Amino acid sequence: MRIGIDLGGTKIEVIALSEQGQELFRKRVDTPRFDYQQTLLAIAGLVNDAETATGEKGSVGIGIPGTLSPVTGRVKNANSVWLNGQPFDADLRELLKREVRVANDANCLAVSEAVDGAGAGFPVVFAVIIGTGCGAGIALNEQVHCGGNGVAGEWGHNPLPWQNESDRQFKGVTDCYCGKPGCTELFISGTGFMADYAALSGETCKGAEIIRRLSQGDLIAEQAMANYEQRLAKALGQAVNMLDPDVIVLGGGMSNVDRLYQTVPALIRSWVFGGECDTPIRKAVHGDSSGVRGAAWLWPKA
Repeated sequence: MRIGIDLGGTKIEVIALSEQGQELFRKRVDTPRFDYQQTLLAIAGLVNDAETATGEKGSVGIGIPGTLSPVTGRVKNANSVWLNGQPFDADLRELLKREVRVANDANCLAVSEAVDGAGAGFPVVFAVIIGTGCGAGIALNEQVHCGGNGVAGEWGHNPLPWQNESDRQFKGVTDCYCGKPGCTELFISGTGFMADYAALSGETCKGAEIIRRLSQGDLIAEQAMANYEQRLAKALGQAVNMLDPDVIVLGGGMSNVDRLYQTVPALIRSWVFGGECDTPIRKAVHGDSSGVRGAAWLWPKA
């Protein structure tokens, strides 16, 4: 049995999977925000709940909103800031009395979709999260590729490429939480999409409301979406130029906008070197469950 934990900023979710990938148990609890020790105890409690409910002991994989530094062995780059600087895997290993595997949550998405999702059968999967923030992960032959610095796939923290006047005037652009200006995350996250609509309309709306207005022919919503599609195409074009993955999988709230799968594949060709790109762009099969399933699959099939 494989146990996966998805450690988010507001909730922690556990899943238990059989060897064949069937769901045996699932539960979620609120994250003890800003309390590292209580976060560890909450994770240990969920592992115990899964094993008690199934009567089996499992391997444990955990997806976190950051990464483990190969230099210090401690968490870095987590927007759940109470994790940063902590020996997270060592502390959990001691608490659970077993080995644990930890990966960035976007890498967990990539692994999940590579094993039995939209990227199944593709050797190189580039998986993108476009939600409140934006990030990406890479799976090679169903396993995480995190790189020597632990930041492989962090294309959201590069500047949006090939900026035009509209991009340069984009009102949503401030310094990213990482401290750098103009990060791709600021443009193609769901937050960025909402900021662009607010700048164009003078009205603040949630993403779902903007999409509803788009379906009703709202011209400002159409402009915001057209801007978003071009920016997403540029960002993905840059990723293709660098990695040339076999498939791109989209997760997060914006991935549920079905129109993107019709428009972006054609737009991306303008930004790929040579003007050719037939890389399939697919919606994550497991949706919000991809992260927690991918954490379980950090222990690959025997």
